[in-house]
Amino acid sequence: MTPPWLLPAFVLLIGYLLGSIPFGLLLTRFTGAGDLRKIGSGNIGATNVLRTGRKELAAATLLLDLLKGGAAVLVGAALVEGGGPMAGGMAFIGHCYPVWLRFAGGKGVATMMGVVTALYWPAGIVFAVVWLGALFGTKWSSVGGMAAAVSAPVAMWCFGRIDLVPVALALALIVLWRHRENIARLLRGTEPKVGASKKASTGE
Repeated sequence: MTPPWLLPAFVLLIGYLLGSIPFGLLLTRFTGAGDLRKIGSGNIGATNVLRTGRKELAAATLLLDLLKGGAAVLVGAALVEGGGPMAGGMAFIGHCYPVWLRFAGGKGVATMMGVVTALYWPAGIVFAVVWLGALFGTKWSSVGGMAAAVSAPVAMWCFGRIDLVPVALALALIVLWRHRENIARLLRGTEPKVGASKKASTGE
């Protein structure tokens, strides 16, 4: 007889493995754009990919990081009841703390958007609008990401999806933690804005 914990454990593992795929690092390496960990902030996310000057790679990284979060939710939901939030949460953890990169991953904003959208698409729309609004309003990528993350549990609450508030809140808190250095730079007035020179861009 199959142990009852085996399938949920498998869902968690699948979610983590999906999330841990470092698309930004792979795309820049395979296209000759360099080792992303040695460029700008060293982060593996789309904002740092943009600092290579390859906008198409940054867009692809953003899309793939988003899709892996959404895919994890869909796979988890298909395999076990309640598996969507489980797998999505683990995909987010995998992106932020990938074992392949010694647990030094991205900030998790794009992956969180994919998770939130797959769990409840109206909250995903709010996430995207807040992200873009804060980004273009302030020119700080970090502010856009943090504002979007915080909007997710609020949106879930406002839409009546109280069951999804805990996972959205947990992911938002991790995003804020992952941005702690950005927060310190914002307070000092030294956080680089989108479009800043590569020499100055050491934040996101």
